[in-house]
Amino acid sequence: MIKVGAYLSGLAGLALLMGAGTATATTGSGCYQVVNVAYGDVLNVRARPSASAAIVTRLPAQGGPIISGGSSTANAAARCIPAHRPLPSRWCPVSIYDGDASYSGWVKRRFLTPSDCP
Repeated sequence: MIKVGAYLSGLAGLALLMGAGTATATTGSGCYQVVNVAYGDVLNVRARPSASAAIVTRLPAQGGPIISGGSSTANAAARCIPAHRPLPSRWCPVSIYDGDASYSGWVKRRFLTPSDCP
């Protein structure tokens, strides 16, 4: 009976570990939400870091898809260019995940605020 109890206890511990691993894989920093865009307006995601570049997609001012800037918001901010300008004035690379569609492009950092990933 002791062996069965130890086995079941081990399975329970393994199940807890697997559950914890799942939670950390789907949450954390590295995502953004749109800010500083008027209600009813959109944020243009550009193909290159330029206001004259082609628009890849448009993001609504509220709600909207998942916006990822990398593995962490600190890492993402380091990739924003040009580095000599204040962070709000830099262009940052982003990936947008919206259902089955995904896009990559550039947005000005002043329109993004760090958010936990869902």
